[in-house]
Amino acid sequence: MNNAKIFVKERTKSHEKGKRARFRVVATLGTDLKIKAPHLRKQELEELASAAQAELIFLEDRQDGSGKRDD
Repeated sequence: MNNAKIFVKERTKSHEKGKRARFRVVATLGTDLKIKAPHLRKQELEELASAAQAELIFLEDRQDGSGKRDD
């Protein structure tokens, strides 16, 4: 069993219209995967995770609207 993980978050400035890459890789764990693109589409991430036998984890942005994180 492989415990590799790819942590991803959605871009906050992504546009709803058009086909723009909406996700950014934040971190990887247990894999030698090196990503050169600054932003990726969900399908591309799923293909990378499948090839690396890694779990894809989508992180949620926890901002309350004031610009401060609630940790």
